[in-house]
Amino acid sequence: MELIQNTADLSAYLAADEAIDHQHPVVRRTAGRLAAEATDSYDYARAAFAYVRDTVVHSQDSGDPRVTWRASDVLALGTGICHAKSHALAALLRAEDIPTALCYQRLTRDEGGHVLHGLVAVRFHGAWHRQDPRGNKPGVDARFSLTGERLAWTPDPAAGERDHPLLYAEPHPLVLAALRSARDRAHLWRTLPDSL
Repeated sequence: MELIQNTADLSAYLAADEAIDHQHPVVRRTAGRLAAEATDSYDYARAAFAYVRDTVVHSQDSGDPRVTWRASDVLALGTGICHAKSHALAALLRAEDIPTALCYQRLTRDEGGHVLHGLVAVRFHGAWHRQDPRGNKPGVDARFSLTGERLAWTPDPAAGERDHPLLYAEPHPLVLAALRSARDRAHLWRTLPDSL
């Protein structure tokens, strides 16, 4: 699948916004700790991915009812769904001047129907590479890779699932609206969009 920037200006994928608040002290401190141990930008990107995947707990897996969406809150509270974790990873990468996009998959819900899943794409070697910081669990083994995708899920077109090829500089408005208005994770599960 060809990944397509929804804006031609690469600097948009380095910008801060309300959700990807990479200038916030919590994000800057976390990025600084990770950067101090990294040998180069690739090593930093791998470390930031592992940090978000393994340290920020997916709230569905843990049963945490809190809804986070702003990167600084995700990192401070250590919890969030896939979209929130993607915002946190994007903020950490952009904090170190690594262009990062938000992207989406349409997947089948365990309870039936579909839901949008959030992940990121990072730009290295003049190309975009999708990464999924969702968090591993039995049956899910996502890894950082620039040589082939190692995502949590591969969409099944026969089940109505698909990859969305657009790369967004900011969270999609439908996703952000659902996150911001959710009273708790149960409410969010009922209101997350199932397509773009």
